[in-house]
Amino acid sequence: MLKKNKVYVAITIGSLVLISGVLIWFMAVPFEGEKPSIKAEPLSEFLSGAQEVTLTATDMKSGLRLLRVTVNQRGREMIVFEKGFPGEGLLAREGLHTFDAEFSMNPAELKLAQGSLELQVRAWDHSRRNAGEGNLTVLRHTMVVDTVPPSIRPLSRLHYPKAGGAGLVVYQASSDAIESGLFVNSLFFQGFPVPEEPQEGYHVCYFAIPHDIDANPDLYLWAKDGAGNHSKTAFNYRIRRKRFRTERSTLTESFLKRILPRFSSYQFNTEDSNLQKFLKINRDLREENRLSQYNLRSETSSERLWEGAFLRHKRAATTARFADRRIYYYEGKKIDEQVHLGVDLASLAHSEVQAANTGRVIFADQLGIYGLTVVLDHGQGIASTYSHLSTKSVEVGQEVKKGDLIGVTGQTGLAGGDHLHFGIMVGGVFVNPIEWWDPHWIQDNITRQLALLGD
Repeated sequence: MLKKNKVYVAITIGSLVLISGVLIWFMAVPFEGEKPSIKAEPLSEFLSGAQEVTLTATDMKSGLRLLRVTVNQRGREMIVFEKGFPGEGLLAREGLHTFDAEFSMNPAELKLAQGSLELQVRAWDHSRRNAGEGNLTVLRHTMVVDTVPPSIRPLSRLHYPKAGGAGLVVYQASSDAIESGLFVNSLFFQGFPVPEEPQEGYHVCYFAIPHDIDANPDLYLWAKDGAGNHSKTAFNYRIRRKRFRTERSTLTESFLKRILPRFSSYQFNTEDSNLQKFLKINRDLREENRLSQYNLRSETSSERLWEGAFLRHKRAATTARFADRRIYYYEGKKIDEQVHLGVDLASLAHSEVQAANTGRVIFADQLGIYGLTVVLDHGQGIASTYSHLSTKSVEVGQEVKKGDLIGVTGQTGLAGGDHLHFGIMVGGVFVNPIEWWDPHWIQDNITRQLALLGD
C-alpha cells in the first residue's frame, strides 16, 4: 500500500511538473512580450515630391504578423503600404522574423495639402498578448509637405559681360529660398543677400564668363528652398566675344635644370627625364593648384569688403596677358599647351606688392607652379591672387586695406624671372584683371547695378 502511494505521489508530482512546464511555455512563448523593431530611412523634414523609403521590420520571437504604413493629415488617414504575414508553427503563432521593403510617398498621388503631416509605421507580431492582437510598435515621423518652388526674379536689366570677364546681377528671391545664385552652364555662382534694403530678399551675384565659353552658353538665375524645390529664370544678357593671344614658349635644358630643384618635394618616377618632370609639373601640378584656388571660393565673406577700382602693381610692364594660350616647344617640337590665367607684371626685382583692394587674407603659402602666393578675399565671391613672391608680409586671417604691403616680388614656382603674377577670381573662376583696374568698367558694370538696391 505504501509503495502504491509513493508511486501515486510520484506520478502526481510529475504531472504537476509537466503541467507547470506546459503553462510556463504557454505563457512564455505564445504570450511573449517582446515588441517588433522598425527602421525606416531616409525620413526627411520635407516632402516635396515622390520619396522612396526603405523599411526594415524585425521580430525574433513570435514573428511579424502585420505591417502598415499610413499618412495622417488634417484628420485624414491614407494607407501607403500594408502587408500581412501568415502564422506558422505550433498553433500558427509564429511568422516571418525579418522583412525588408520599399514604399513611396507621392504628394500628388496621395492628394496631400501643403503643410504638416504625420507618417506612422506600425508593426504587430504573433504574440497572444493584448487579446490576441499581439505586441505593437509604432514609429511616428512628422514631415512638412512643400511642393511649391521659391520665386526668383532679376532686378538688373542689361548685362554685357565679355568672354573671360565678369558681371553682376541684382535679383530678388522669396523668403523660403535657402540658396540662390546664377548658373553659367554647369558653373554655379553663389548669390548673397543684401541686408537692410527697401524690400526683403534682395541679392547680388557676381559671375564669371570663362575665357573658353562655348558659342551658346546657358545662363540663368536659380533658387532652392529647404524642401529641395528649385526654380530658375532667365535674365537679359549678351556675351561679347574676345580673342586672346597665342604665344610661343621655348624650353631649354638649362631652364629645366634651373627650375626643377624648386619642385624637389613633388613625386616623380625615378626614370623620368627633366622634360617629363616638367610636363608633370606643367599639367598635373597645375591642375592640382587650380583646384586648390577654386576651392578657396568657400572662404569668401558674405559682405562686400572692397571699394572702387583695384590697384595695379606700380611701375610695372605687362609681360603676359590674361588667357594667353601658351604653346611650349622643346628642341623644335611642340610638347604642351596651357592657358595663362592672370597678368604678369614686371618691375624692378624685389618690388613691393600692394593689396589691390581691401580684404582678408585667405591663403599665404607655397602653391606649386605659382610659388609663394597670397590670396585676398574681397567678399561675395571676389578674390585677388599674388604669385611668385619672394617673401610675404601677411598671414591667413589678417585684414588688409587697399595699398597695404603684402609681399615682395620674386621668381618662385615656375617663374622664369622676377615678376608678379596677378589674378582676379570670381566664384573661384579666373577673369581678366584689366576690368577690375578700370574705374569706368566698375562704374558701368558694378556701381550702376548696385544703384538698383536703393530704388
